[in-house]
Amino acid sequence: MATLTISVDPEVLRRARIRTLERGESVNKYLGDVLERYASTTNRDAIDSLLSLTEEPRASSGDGERGWTREDLYDA
Repeated sequence: MATLTISVDPEVLRRARIRTLERGESVNKYLGDVLERYASTTNRDAIDSLLSLTEEPRASSGDGERGWTREDLYDA
C-alpha cells in the first residue's frame, strides 16, 4: 500500500470521521474506496462511452427528419 497525504479543513475531517464511524468504517478506508472507483477502468470506459454519444448528433431541429428512433431511446 502507498501512503497519501492530503490537506483538508479540520471541520470537514471531523464531520467525515463522524460519518465513517456511524457507518463502521474509517476515513482512510472510505477515501481508498473512492480512489479505487475513480481510477477504475470500468468507470472510465462507461464515461468514454457516454461522451462518445455526445459526438454523434442525431437529433434534428425541426427540418422534418427524425434523428432518434424509439429503438435508439430504449436500446438496452
